Amino acid sequence: MTPGARRLVELSHPIRHGMVTYPGLPGPEITDHLTREASRARYAPGTEFHIARISMVANTGTYLDAPSHRFAGGADLAGTSLASMADLEGVVVRVAGDGGRAVDRELLLPLEVRGRAVLVHTGWDRYFGTEQYSRGAPFLTRRAAEWLAAEGAALVGIDAVNVDDVEDGTRPAHTVLLAAGIPVVEHLRGLEQLPPGGFRFHAAPPLVHGMGTFPVRAYAVIGG
Repeated sequence: MTPGARRLVELSHPIRHGMVTYPGLPGPEITDHLTREASRARYAPGTEFHIARISMVANTGTYLDAPSHRFAGGADLAGTSLASMADLEGVVVRVAGDGGRAVDRELLLPLEVRGRAVLVHTGWDRYFGTEQYSRGAPFLTRRAAEWLAAEGAALVGIDAVNVDDVEDGTRPAHTVLLAAGIPVVEHLRGLEQLPPGGFRFHAAPPLVHGMGTFPVRAYAVIGG
């Protein structure tokens, strides 16, 4: 890349009809509300439009969890500050290929995380859409989440099925991070494209009242 050049890096999985994001949750249904053919009767000759319809659970594709996802009194999507989801300085925690599952506090200690989006690069996104994706996936430990909260991380993301161990029903990482008002982004992809730091991260969902989770178009801006 030319020094000073600006590059956008896609970090989201595309949403497709019927795709499985999290085992046990239904895939999205993408249909027509208004077909191009039907629209022709509404407009002048040669003019047509398409209006699509999607029905899906909020936990579809790459999505962000706001505090109300875990806590009844927590901020929902509309109540979560845009400053905690967009235009954040980013830092990458690289654990891909280390053979371990638990991402513990010691791996984070060398990082400056205050006010930053902390993205955990496990490489597990290579299994997205397969049965392996939900089996033996990497996750953040409670100690890691407590350290991130204490150090003032702005957002935490991971390229795996869950920021928690899916076998642990107490969901300690979600509990600690969302209690501290730190949004969580799960099912990222492509984190190997990012440098360790020096980039901006964006993952803002729509401004929806009454929902604590929604898909995002996560991306990074490098350079410029």
